[in-house]
Amino acid sequence: MTVFSAALGSVGLTPANASGGDMVFAPSASEFTLDNGMRVVVIPDRRAPVVTHMIWYKVGAADEAPGESGIAHFLEHLMFKGTEANPGDTFSQTIAQLGGTQNAFTSYDYTAYFQRIAVEHLPLMMQMEADRMKNLVLSDDVVSSERNVVLEERASRVDNDPSAQMRETYAATFFQNHPYGVPIIGWRHEIEDLSREDALAFYARYYTPENAILVVAGDVDEDAVRGLAETHYGVIPPRDGAVTDRRRPREPEPVAERRVELRDARIAQPLLQIGYLAPSYTLSDDATTPPALDVLAHYLGDGATSHLYRTFVHERRTAVSVGAFYNGSSLDHGGFYFFAYPAEGVTSQELEAEIEAELARVLADGISEDDVERAKRNLIAQTVFAQDSQASLARIFGSSLAVGEDLSDVQQWPSRISAVTADQVIAAARAVIQPHRAVVGLQLPQAPEAPAPADG
Repeated sequence: MTVFSAALGSVGLTPANASGGDMVFAPSASEFTLDNGMRVVVIPDRRAPVVTHMIWYKVGAADEAPGESGIAHFLEHLMFKGTEANPGDTFSQTIAQLGGTQNAFTSYDYTAYFQRIAVEHLPLMMQMEADRMKNLVLSDDVVSSERNVVLEERASRVDNDPSAQMRETYAATFFQNHPYGVPIIGWRHEIEDLSREDALAFYARYYTPENAILVVAGDVDEDAVRGLAETHYGVIPPRDGAVTDRRRPREPEPVAERRVELRDARIAQPLLQIGYLAPSYTLSDDATTPPALDVLAHYLGDGATSHLYRTFVHERRTAVSVGAFYNGSSLDHGGFYFFAYPAEGVTSQELEAEIEAELARVLADGISEDDVERAKRNLIAQTVFAQDSQASLARIFGSSLAVGEDLSDVQQWPSRISAVTADQVIAAARAVIQPHRAVVGLQLPQAPEAPAPADG
């Protein structure tokens, strides 16, 4: 569950008991389900009279129909366009006037909306969020205008950014069959065709209470949240049959290395990336493999004390930065990735060969128990730091439940990491890091033009 690593106590944990064992993450968190099927998670955090209110819909870019890429993200934009009770930007203006903050985001597996505000305004947040769950109003003019906004967003963030173009192309190469290879923002030509009818159909199918998770973190308790949730969300009837099982195409097992190379005059620093398809926490057939991959990523490439960083940046000085990370928090397939920036005078190809040779050595020799124990301690300590942020607490639980995990899966994650052995780490590494399974990406400066041949 790499959300812990990404979201780096105060809710029942302290650094003194961060060594693993039976440690529980956010032990006071609890959950219940409303009669209409909506799940509710409550995370008490009494340090300040504020609350983070989040709605997670179990739908993202990977759930879109073929030819409608970008519709999940597009609808996220449109959700701020108002209802009859709260027309236009009333929702946003109200939060601003009350001194709160808000935002939303779309991923491949979920779409989330959140507000952080003084706790006395929680009833109003629920009232307004419940209103736009069922009463969104869209006109053709609003849809047309917002579609142009999304197209401009794509132009500025992707089409005019070679690094973003590389990420998009790399993902499309990494996932040959699964929709994780389609950009969340959508392909430009498909965004241009998205209509009001498309948006409303997507909204009607997926924005339902039985497809939503409410997470409330802050100066609250379960009884208070339950009463408010039943009042505001519980009255929304489920739309029976609107949501089907989330069955997506499976990615085939890789059989040959794939390579992507992008050259652009705007690129100043070359970048090498190597990725391998990996099981996620929810998709793995073996419960020990995902936590072992989390430990492996931390040992190999998480920060300046990691093995690869010390080897290539401090000792050999063939890279200015190098790292590794495991994306195991997806509903479907995960990935294990390496990235490196070559030092001056070192080509990307030379650094690639060095990294591959070092990885082969690690796979052959194994990893010591001491190194594994150190990586586990550091990973578990990060769960303590994550609890210093109310928003991180809400995000960790919401994202995990949205991809099919349970409350206990999140709370017991430190214990699962603590139980990982060195043998499990190297076994997971050998299963995932194989040459024929690699997807290599090279982001390079534009090659200089060859000199014209001399006359005569």
